[in-house]
Amino acid sequence: MHRMMYPQIKACISFAIACCIFLNSCHSDNKAVQLADTTAKTPPPIRYEPIAAVSSLDKSPMDVIYFPPEYPKLKMLDSIKTPPVFRIFYSRPQRSGRKIFGNVVKYGEHWRLGANEATEIEFFEDVYIQQTKIPAGRYILYCIPQPAEWTIVINKDLYSWGLKIDTNKDIFKFTVPTIKTEKPIEEFTIDATQSGAGADLWIGWDDTKIVLPVEIRNPRP
Repeated sequence: MHRMMYPQIKACISFAIACCIFLNSCHSDNKAVQLADTTAKTPPPIRYEPIAAVSSLDKSPMDVIYFPPEYPKLKMLDSIKTPPVFRIFYSRPQRSGRKIFGNVVKYGEHWRLGANEATEIEFFEDVYIQQTKIPAGRYILYCIPQPAEWTIVINKDLYSWGLKIDTNKDIFKFTVPTIKTEKPIEEFTIDATQSGAGADLWIGWDDTKIVLPVEIRNPRP
Protein backbone atom coordinates (compact mmCIF):
# COMPACT_ATOMS: atom_id res chain seq x y z
CA MET A 1 0.00 0.00 0.00
CA HIS A 2 2.83 2.36 0.86
CA ARG A 3 4.32 1.71 -2.57
CA MET A 4 1.02 2.58 -4.20
CA MET A 5 0.85 5.92 -2.40
CA TYR A 6 4.43 6.92 -3.11
CA PRO A 7 3.77 8.36 -6.60
CA GLN A 8 0.93 10.45 -5.16
CA ILE A 9 3.11 11.76 -2.33
CA LYS A 10 5.85 12.56 -4.81
CA ALA A 11 3.39 14.43 -6.99
CA CYS A 12 2.16 16.45 -4.03
CA ILE A 13 5.68 17.38 -3.03
CA SER A 14 6.46 18.45 -6.58
CA PHE A 15 3.30 20.56 -6.71
CA ALA A 16 4.17 22.22 -3.41
CA ILE A 17 7.69 23.03 -4.60
CA ALA A 18 6.28 24.49 -7.82
CA CYS A 19 3.86 26.67 -5.85
CA CYS A 20 6.66 27.95 -3.65
CA ILE A 21 8.77 28.82 -6.67
CA PHE A 22 5.81 30.61 -8.27
CA LEU A 23 4.98 32.61 -5.16
CA ASN A 24 8.58 33.57 -4.64
CA SER A 25 8.77 34.73 -8.26
CA CYS A 26 5.65 36.88 -7.84
CA HIS A 27 7.01 38.41 -4.64
CA SER A 28 10.27 39.26 -6.41
CA ASP A 29 8.38 40.84 -9.30
CA ASN A 30 6.32 42.97 -6.84
CA LYS A 31 9.48 44.13 -5.12
CA ALA A 32 10.94 45.07 -8.49
CA VAL A 33 7.81 47.03 -9.40
CA GLN A 34 7.83 48.81 -6.03
CA LEU A 35 11.50 49.65 -6.48
CA ALA A 36 10.84 50.97 -9.96
CA ASP A 37 7.93 53.11 -8.69
CA THR A 38 10.05 54.49 -5.87
CA THR A 39 12.82 55.37 -8.26
CA ALA A 40 10.38 57.07 -10.62
CA LYS A 41 8.93 59.25 -7.83
CA THR A 42 12.26 60.50 -6.53
CA PRO A 43 12.13 64.32 -6.81
CA PRO A 44 14.76 66.06 -8.90
CA PRO A 45 17.63 67.66 -7.04
CA ILE A 46 17.01 71.17 -5.71
CA ARG A 47 18.63 73.93 -7.72
CA TYR A 48 19.91 76.88 -5.77
CA GLU A 49 20.27 80.17 -7.56
CA PRO A 50 21.77 83.41 -6.25
CA ILE A 51 19.28 85.99 -4.95
CA ALA A 52 19.34 89.42 -6.50
CA ALA A 53 20.11 92.34 -4.22
CA VAL A 54 17.16 93.03 -1.89
CA SER A 55 16.33 96.57 -0.83
CA SER A 56 16.63 97.24 2.88
CA LEU A 57 13.68 98.53 4.87
CA ASP A 58 13.07 102.23 4.43
CA LYS A 59 13.97 104.35 7.45
CA SER A 60 10.72 106.25 6.92
CA PRO A 61 8.18 103.49 6.12
CA MET A 62 4.97 104.36 4.34
CA ASP A 63 1.72 104.10 6.30
CA VAL A 64 -1.98 104.71 5.68
CA ILE A 65 -4.76 105.90 7.97
CA TYR A 66 -8.50 105.81 7.39
CA PHE A 67 -11.56 107.51 8.75
CA PRO A 68 -13.60 105.88 10.17
CA PRO A 69 -10.70 104.38 12.16
CA GLU A 70 -9.80 100.79 11.28
CA TYR A 71 -11.99 101.01 8.19
CA PRO A 72 -10.34 98.03 6.38
CA LYS A 73 -11.03 95.75 9.37
CA LEU A 74 -14.65 96.90 9.53
CA LYS A 75 -14.98 96.28 5.79
CA MET A 76 -13.58 92.75 6.03
CA LEU A 77 -15.93 91.98 8.92
CA ASP A 78 -18.80 93.31 6.78
CA SER A 79 -19.60 95.79 9.57
CA ILE A 80 -19.66 98.77 7.23
CA LYS A 81 -21.20 99.13 3.77
CA THR A 82 -20.11 102.64 2.74
CA PRO A 83 -16.72 103.89 1.49
CA PRO A 84 -14.45 105.60 4.01
CA VAL A 85 -14.74 109.37 4.45
CA PHE A 86 -11.02 109.82 3.75
CA ARG A 87 -7.66 108.11 3.81
CA ILE A 88 -4.10 109.42 3.97
CA PHE A 89 -0.88 107.88 2.64
CA TYR A 90 2.30 109.22 4.24
CA SER A 91 5.81 108.25 5.31
CA ARG A 92 6.89 108.11 8.96
CA PRO A 93 10.40 109.35 9.76
CA GLN A 94 11.82 108.72 13.24
CA ARG A 95 12.87 111.38 15.74
CA SER A 96 16.00 109.44 16.80
CA GLY A 97 16.94 111.94 19.52
CA ARG A 98 16.91 114.94 17.20
CA LYS A 99 15.26 118.31 17.78
CA ILE A 100 12.70 118.39 15.00
CA PHE A 101 10.98 121.77 14.69
CA GLY A 102 13.26 124.69 13.96
CA ASN A 103 16.01 122.19 13.13
CA VAL A 104 15.12 119.16 10.97
CA VAL A 105 11.87 120.86 9.93
CA LYS A 106 12.54 124.53 9.25
CA TYR A 107 10.06 127.18 10.35
CA GLY A 108 8.50 129.15 7.53
CA GLU A 109 9.39 126.57 4.85
CA HIS A 110 7.23 124.07 2.98
CA TRP A 111 7.18 120.65 4.63
CA ARG A 112 5.65 117.59 2.98
CA LEU A 113 4.36 116.26 6.32
CA GLY A 114 6.60 113.23 6.49
CA ALA A 115 9.37 112.01 4.22
CA ASN A 116 9.93 110.54 0.77
CA GLU A 117 6.90 111.10 -1.48
CA ALA A 118 4.38 113.85 -0.88
CA THR A 119 1.65 113.04 1.64
CA GLU A 120 -1.56 112.22 -0.21
CA ILE A 121 -5.12 112.57 1.06
CA GLU A 122 -8.22 111.23 -0.65
CA PHE A 123 -11.74 112.32 0.27
CA PHE A 124 -14.46 109.89 -0.79
CA GLU A 125 -17.18 112.46 -0.18
CA ASP A 126 -17.44 116.22 0.21
CA VAL A 127 -16.32 117.46 3.64
CA TYR A 128 -15.97 120.87 5.30
CA ILE A 129 -12.89 122.31 6.99
CA GLN A 130 -13.24 125.65 8.74
CA GLN A 131 -16.55 126.15 6.90
CA THR A 132 -14.88 125.59 3.51
CA LYS A 133 -16.21 122.83 1.28
CA ILE A 134 -13.57 120.34 0.12
CA PRO A 135 -14.89 118.37 -2.88
CA ALA A 136 -14.35 114.62 -3.00
CA GLY A 137 -11.09 113.77 -4.75
CA ARG A 138 -7.36 113.17 -4.34
CA TYR A 139 -4.93 115.86 -3.22
CA ILE A 140 -1.52 116.25 -1.66
CA LEU A 141 -1.18 117.68 1.82
CA TYR A 142 1.68 119.81 3.11
CA CYS A 143 2.24 122.54 5.67
CA ILE A 144 4.22 125.65 6.51
CA PRO A 145 5.10 125.35 10.21
CA GLN A 146 5.67 128.20 12.63
CA PRO A 147 6.27 127.94 16.40
CA ALA A 148 2.72 129.00 17.33
CA GLU A 149 0.74 127.84 14.29
CA TRP A 150 0.88 125.78 11.10
CA THR A 151 -0.61 126.55 7.72
CA ILE A 152 -2.07 123.34 6.33
CA VAL A 153 -2.27 123.37 2.52
CA ILE A 154 -4.34 121.15 0.21
CA ASN A 155 -2.78 121.05 -3.24
CA LYS A 156 -3.67 119.28 -6.51
CA ASP A 157 -0.09 118.61 -7.70
CA LEU A 158 -0.41 114.82 -7.59
CA TYR A 159 2.51 112.44 -8.26
CA SER A 160 5.07 114.93 -7.00
CA TRP A 161 7.97 113.82 -4.86
CA GLY A 162 7.14 116.44 -2.28
CA LEU A 163 10.39 118.40 -2.07
CA LYS A 164 9.45 120.85 -4.81
CA ILE A 165 5.83 121.85 -4.37
CA ASP A 166 4.05 123.78 -7.10
CA THR A 167 2.27 126.44 -5.05
CA ASN A 168 0.31 127.48 -8.15
CA LYS A 169 -1.70 124.33 -7.59
CA ASP A 170 -2.64 125.18 -3.99
CA ILE A 171 -6.41 124.95 -3.52
CA PHE A 172 -7.11 125.51 0.18
CA LYS A 173 -5.13 126.82 3.17
CA PHE A 174 -6.04 126.51 6.85
CA THR A 175 -4.25 127.97 9.85
CA VAL A 176 -4.29 125.94 13.07
CA PRO A 177 -2.56 126.54 16.42
CA THR A 178 0.21 124.24 17.63
CA ILE A 179 -0.18 122.14 20.78
CA LYS A 180 2.71 121.03 22.98
CA THR A 181 2.62 117.33 23.83
CA GLU A 182 3.21 115.90 27.31
CA LYS A 183 5.95 113.63 25.98
CA PRO A 184 7.78 113.44 22.63
CA ILE A 185 6.22 111.54 19.74
CA GLU A 186 8.98 109.31 18.38
CA GLU A 187 7.49 108.45 14.95
CA PHE A 188 5.91 111.17 12.84
CA THR A 189 2.18 110.44 13.10
CA ILE A 190 -1.01 111.35 11.28
CA ASP A 191 -4.23 109.97 12.71
CA ALA A 192 -7.96 110.67 12.88
CA THR A 193 -10.34 110.26 15.78
CA GLN A 194 -14.10 110.51 16.05
CA SER A 195 -15.37 113.92 17.13
CA GLY A 196 -19.14 114.20 17.30
CA ALA A 197 -20.41 113.60 13.77
CA GLY A 198 -17.01 114.47 12.29
CA ALA A 199 -13.33 113.75 12.68
CA ASP A 200 -10.33 115.35 14.32
CA LEU A 201 -7.38 114.96 11.99
CA TRP A 202 -4.24 115.33 14.06
CA ILE A 203 -0.61 115.52 13.01
CA GLY A 204 2.27 115.29 15.47
CA TRP A 205 5.98 114.72 15.91
CA ASP A 206 8.48 115.34 18.67
CA ASP A 207 6.88 117.79 21.17
CA THR A 208 4.34 119.39 18.80
CA LYS A 209 1.01 118.49 17.23
CA ILE A 210 -1.94 120.21 15.54
CA VAL A 211 -5.61 119.23 15.24
CA LEU A 212 -7.64 119.95 12.11
CA PRO A 213 -11.40 119.33 12.56
CA VAL A 214 -13.12 117.77 9.52
CA GLU A 215 -16.86 118.27 9.35
CA ILE A 216 -18.94 115.50 7.78
CA ARG A 217 -22.38 116.78 6.80
CA ASN A 218 -23.63 113.66 5.05
CA PRO A 219 -25.17 111.34 7.67
CA ARG A 220 -23.30 108.05 8.07
CA PRO A 221 -25.41 104.86 8.24
